[in-house]
Amino acid sequence: MRDRRIRRTRGAAAAVGVSATALALAATVVSTAHAATLFSDDFGDGDSGGWSKSGGTWSVTTDGSPVLRQSNTGSELARMFAGQTSWTDYEVRARVKPASYGPGGLVAIAARASSSTKMYRLSLLADGRAELQAVNGSAITVLGSAAGVGATGAWHTLRIEAAGSTVRGFVDGVRVGDANGTLTGAGRIALVTAHAGASFDDVVVSSGGTGPTTPPTTAAPTTAPPTTPPPTTPPPTTPPPAAGTLVVATNGDDAAPGTLAQPLRTIQRAHDLVQPGGTIAVRAGTYAPASTIKILKDGTESQPITLTAYQGERVIIDGENMPYTPGAVGSSIPRADRGALHVEGDWWRFVDLEIVNGPYGIFGVDTNNGRYERLVTRDNYETGLHLQGASSGNHVVDLDSYGNRDPRKNGESADGLAIKEGSGTGNVVRGARLWRNADDGFDAWLFLSPVLIENSVAYDNGYNYWGLPDYTGDGNGFKNGGGTDPRPAVAHVTRNSMAWGNSAGGFIDNGNPGSLVFERNTAWDNGKDGFNVSRSASVLTRNLAVGNTTDVSLGASTGSGNSWNLGGTWSLVSTDPATITGPRTADGAIPTSSFLRPANGADVGARI
Repeated sequence: MRDRRIRRTRGAAAAVGVSATALALAATVVSTAHAATLFSDDFGDGDSGGWSKSGGTWSVTTDGSPVLRQSNTGSELARMFAGQTSWTDYEVRARVKPASYGPGGLVAIAARASSSTKMYRLSLLADGRAELQAVNGSAITVLGSAAGVGATGAWHTLRIEAAGSTVRGFVDGVRVGDANGTLTGAGRIALVTAHAGASFDDVVVSSGGTGPTTPPTTAAPTTAPPTTPPPTTPPPTTPPPAAGTLVVATNGDDAAPGTLAQPLRTIQRAHDLVQPGGTIAVRAGTYAPASTIKILKDGTESQPITLTAYQGERVIIDGENMPYTPGAVGSSIPRADRGALHVEGDWWRFVDLEIVNGPYGIFGVDTNNGRYERLVTRDNYETGLHLQGASSGNHVVDLDSYGNRDPRKNGESADGLAIKEGSGTGNVVRGARLWRNADDGFDAWLFLSPVLIENSVAYDNGYNYWGLPDYTGDGNGFKNGGGTDPRPAVAHVTRNSMAWGNSAGGFIDNGNPGSLVFERNTAWDNGKDGFNVSRSASVLTRNLAVGNTTDVSLGASTGSGNSWNLGGTWSLVSTDPATITGPRTADGAIPTSSFLRPANGADVGARI
């Protein structure tokens, strides 16, 4: 569970009331917003404490994970406010899922709410448009708009950036408006509905109102794993790090104090020195330690520890010099040597790092409340990102994991992402791209607690690109369970995701007898089943299966509104994945496109 809090900088009244210099210092913390987190709420504690209500019927309920829902569609105006009226320059983002609209209905987030009726509002409208609005009582000025966004029944990421007189709005990475606004210069955030029902989740407020000047440098997916370009050259002038930040650079010295002028040399030394609430900011370059980087200390809910690239610079952690890269065929990797990053600590954030050639990319065990954001895990000698044991509350967001293989097991277990062999509630995967891995895209083998997967894609997994002998890679897109008999029954949830071109199945229960949920997913051109839920009690709703060797194997599973329920012949608007597999948007999201959408406009399948 992410913490619900308002952070204040040391020696200052409130984080947004600091000087321009301090705002620049906060850039070391989060490279997408280049800012410190002022407030966040994922409603995982089951209540809406910290929010103040004005109208509507609000409650925390479950939609795969806890969400805040406004259910009274007859309410003329329903709002929930949070934060400080003194907040000025900041970014607010939230995931929003419209359920239904009445006449003139809207679902929105708002920034700089100086009163209950004066604010900047980013609204999803019933006609499929989004508007960035300046709201002053009943007077609404439209600052920008975009069409074809905000479909009901699907999650969307809304973001408002407010910096000085500039206000910007984005929906799923698409810019809705960019305007100079003089209506209000400070105020709280709000969640808003009018004649509509909706769910809200993952609300985050960050200081500073501008996004990165350079998009994230994740290489575009290609048919073969891409060649790594040279490290980004650091800018000639950079602001000093914020208080509590340790800087690491390839030309540093582990006897140094860890400042911008005198950086440390190794991430491990920075780990040993950092305190709860601190940040390890890593300068551009390739770091190739001879042993696993061990993350063993804990942050806290109110003071997590962050390991991040400094201001979006390209940072590569190369594990080629570590033991077991690769291990001998049939060998086992000792627990302590698993992962270029080996994580056993709680309350950590890992942001904008590229992990390659490790004995795993990232290996987490008995680790809780971690945030894995905008990472690349590629070309490792086992799974790219692997969580197991007693691990709960972890969020994997906007991961690219590809080209991972395991010569020691002939391809049997190297997945893009695995949450397996353990238990723990509240683990969430969003916005992942998992491709060209030896075994599966995603694997939940023997994980005993439900995992939520949303807005993710898995493709081209299970092929022997490396010429491994006696190849045994499975080749599923999303493997939702399994284990030795009697196999555990686990109710994993997969929504708005795509699987295509995998050597075996797209979405499979793998013998999991539980009540799995599959909503609005698309399986295309997979070597075996698009959906194989024949050994579970799954419920499938509005899924699309086209062009697979077998589109669906249901068994006793049930569903409605799926392509096989509707019947007929299904053609697709586009089968070209170039956009969806191309560079991510500036905020790290998968680019939207018409890829694999039904040509007849039917409301089935994923929308990414």
